[in-house]
Amino acid sequence: MFTLIMKSASVVVLLLALLFPPSAGYLIGLQFAVCLGACIVFSQALQSRKAAWALSFAAVAILFNPVLPVVLSRNYSVVLDCLSLGLFGGSLPFLKSPLQLSIASITDRTPGSESL
Repeated sequence: MFTLIMKSASVVVLLLALLFPPSAGYLIGLQFAVCLGACIVFSQALQSRKAAWALSFAAVAILFNPVLPVVLSRNYSVVLDCLSLGLFGGSLPFLKSPLQLSIASITDRTPGSESL
């Protein structure tokens, strides 16, 4: 559920970046949100054993890294935003978390069992 929220938040932030020209403070927030979302989707892709998705989101995380930012012209940053938006949008239906099975409780009494 958390991964779905982060993917959706990254899509919204990237859409806002395409609609409004980013200022200095907004750019740092954009980079942080997209980098965090890309790192989470990267780990999800690794768990699902989808190497192409993992490499794509590793590249997005590196390009949107707020600690060591990659400085691009406005034209290239718009293209990068569009590509990243497509990746996050594509990952919503195609990259889903595997189901986690619940573990049976050891304190739960199974019907018909007797105590020692």
